[in-house]
Amino acid sequence: MDHTGTAASVGTADAAPTAPDWYAWHAQYDDLASPATQRLGAVQDLVRTALDRALAARPTATVISVAAGQSRDLLPVLIEHPRRDDIRARVVELDPRNADFAEGACHGAGLRAVEVVSADAGLVDVFAEAAPADLILLGELLPLLGPDDVEGTIAALPQLCASDATVVCSASTVPEAVRHAWLVSFERAGFTPGEEPAVPAGRVFAHRYTGPPIPLVPGTRMFRLG
Repeated sequence: MDHTGTAASVGTADAAPTAPDWYAWHAQYDDLASPATQRLGAVQDLVRTALDRALAARPTATVISVAAGQSRDLLPVLIEHPRRDDIRARVVELDPRNADFAEGACHGAGLRAVEVVSADAGLVDVFAEAAPADLILLGELLPLLGPDDVEGTIAALPQLCASDATVVCSASTVPEAVRHAWLVSFERAGFTPGEEPAVPAGRVFAHRYTGPPIPLVPGTRMFRLG
């Protein structure tokens, strides 16, 4: 899942909620004027900025996309980027339909340095071959997690980060108390708040990693979904 829009479980009073259909959920982007699409555009702007900054400092850049869905936050940026062949990405998504969509987009656009993996993105092990990365994309993952998993995810992010890496995340709605708790957790993990562009609905965040290098610890679980 891309997690840059709104998702809700479906159910009735007499039945247990069912998991959202994360493939069908992406249809909201067909409306170019929707809040989700406009929020996605702000995320893509932050992705371009982070990639350009990384490529100004070194010959290549690496991206990790966590619970990536169809990778609509990253792939459109890479397709148009003048240095796309210098950008390596590992895109991890559990839903095989979304992973297939992203894989097809990569093949169609000739993005040879993007690897799409259908796997559990909650374990850091699946990112071992790409870490440390210059850009980590969380989409709208954090609002789907309980407080403990949010804390665990943010605390584990330095294992994925290169020096001065950028983490980009978004949310359809964020109560101010929750936003403050996230910022505290990011600061505790060694991040400095970056850009927070205005969007019609929800929020988009960028954080810069300014802490020390942290080795990836196999078996570390950031979160569980479903």
